[in-house]
Formats: sequence, structure tokens, C-alpha cells
Amino acid sequence: MKKEKVILIGAGLCGLYTAFLLQKKGIEVLVLEANTRIGGRIKTLTGTTGVTMEMGATWFGNQHRHILEVLYTLELPYFRQHTQGVSLFETMSFVPPQKFEIADSEEPSFRIVGGTATLIEKLASEIGMQNIKTGSKITTIKEENNQLIVMDTAGNSYSTDKVISTIPPNLLVNSVVFEPNLPETFLQLAKKTHTWMGESIKFAVEYKTPFWKQKNYSGTLFSQASIIQEMYDHSTADNSGFALKGFLNGGTSVLSREERKEKVIAQLATFFGPEATDYVAYYENVWREEPLTFQPYEQLVLAHQNNGHSSYKNPLQKGKLYVSGAETATQNPGYMDGAIFAAKTLASQF
Repeated sequence: MKKEKVILIGAGLCGLYTAFLLQKKGIEVLVLEANTRIGGRIKTLTGTTGVTMEMGATWFGNQHRHILEVLYTLELPYFRQHTQGVSLFETMSFVPPQKFEIADSEEPSFRIVGGTATLIEKLASEIGMQNIKTGSKITTIKEENNQLIVMDTAGNSYSTDKVISTIPPNLLVNSVVFEPNLPETFLQLAKKTHTWMGESIKFAVEYKTPFWKQKNYSGTLFSQASIIQEMYDHSTADNSGFALKGFLNGGTSVLSREERKEKVIAQLATFFGPEATDYVAYYENVWREEPLTFQPYEQLVLAHQNNGHSSYKNPLQKGKLYVSGAETATQNPGYMDGAIFAAKTLASQF
């Protein structure tokens, strides 16, 4: 049985940044990640043309000072989201979409050069991959001789002084057995805490040329009537790769991937012309189908419900178990900025 100082559950942004901060304090860490990849709800795909497309966390703004500070510290460049040109707003399927332009004076959104995953890769290299173990799904956390014993599906067990969970609270309490049991009030809170991104279906369509820009369209689209509810230009920072990316109607999770793709391409062709059908590839991520991220709720949970709840500030298991993550942040919960803030808040207690 290996002895570790602090074990972190989840190699998403909050888990990795917490590990980074604890290492700076000279604390030994081990990050255990159930998935075969790191990043959590940061998931950047690279198309055959080299364009990067975000299936998870993407944007941030000037108000998100915590992530801006991290990008500055790690020397990771970012760029302004393209919004120039005509944008579209569809209210009803039988009415042509309204056209509008987004003024340059509008508060900008930013994206990380090379994709959001570059932030994850940078943190992982700073922490050291030897301190991050993938394919390690936690099954049990039990208290023993003033230590916590952490066990995973592969049969590994670790003895540690403290455990920090950074996975969604609802997923934590529904997938890990605790000995002794966690307080019932905490269990009920966790089960009623909204999991950010859980209901989202993200999609991207890769193209060889930015034909929409050539027609003076921004690529920005909002619709209350079609499968694409929200969409933006997703060209690379240097304009060498091109894609459109956004969110699909969550109710279309009942459709097949092929059915969703057909509806997306048809909608794009209706709005932007036949060039939309000449695509390189279609990509999507149905987050409710990611069991290592999303756990169905036992009852109705509203968007943002219990995110940032004050009870998440209190450690459990006699001060040895901490529940953190983007959902627990008291500032910008669910956002990348919230994940960073949650990490900073927790690391300051060590």
C-alpha cells in the first residue's frame, strides 16, 4: 500500500490546479483520474485540417480574473472571439432569422490559443505525469487509523492524510462508497447540486474555408426553433483552421448522432447557403452520456442549483476529506474561473 500525502480525485482543471498549488507549498500529491484522458470537462478535438474544436469549456471574459491570472502565470496566450459580420437570431422556424451585428464595444469573450486543452497540458507538465494516474476510478474511501484508505476499480489502494475530490458532487456521492457514511444532510445537498455541462450537447463542423466570413456572416447564431440553439465561429487564432461550433437543443439527446448531424447541416445550409454541406467532418459530445462526468439526478435539479453552497467549505471525515470542484466555487461556479477559484480557496487551507 502506497503512502501519499494528499490524493486528489479528478484531473480536470480544478484538480490539476489544486495539485499545482499544493506542490508549490511542498506538499506531495497524487491525482487519480477515472478516465483514460485528463482534462475533465475541458475536451479539445483537433480536426484533420488542424483546427481545434472545444467539446467542453471554451470561453472566458475580462471579469474572470482568476483564469486570466493563471494564463499570465503559465504564459499561455489567448485571443478574442470573432464576432464581426452579420449574426442571426431565429425565433420561429417559418420566419426568416433576424439579422444583427455585435458592436466592437461589447464586452469580449476570449479563447486560449491552441485550444483550452493547452492549459491542461501545461498544468500536467508542471505537476509531472508521474503524479497523475489515469484509468483509476475510485470505488471506496474509508477511514482507518487516522488515515483515509482510497481504493480503485483496478484493486489499487492508497493510504493518505487527506483526500480532495474535485469531481461533480452528485457524481461523487453516487459512485464512491464511504466508510463511515457521509452525513445525510451532505448527501442530500450533493444529490441536489447541478452538474455543470451535464445537459449540454456540444457540436462542431469542420470546414476547409470560412465561407461564412466570406459572405460577411460572423458565424454567430441563436435559435429558439431549430436544433442549433447557439453557435459561433471557431476558427483558429491564426486563421489557418476553420469550424463552426456551439450547442444543440438538449432534448435532441434522444436522437441518433446521424439524425442530429443531418439536422445541423440542413440548418446551416438554410442560413448560410449550400457551401455548408461541403464540410470536412462533424463532431459532437453528448455530456449526459459521459458516466465519468454526469450522474442522472434522483429528482428535478435546476440549472446552477446549490452551486457554491456554503456547506462545501466544511471538510468531512474528521477534517480529512474535502469536496471541491467548479460546482463548489462561490465565484463563477461551473466556469473555468470558478474551477480556478475553488482550487485557490482550498489550497489556501493547507
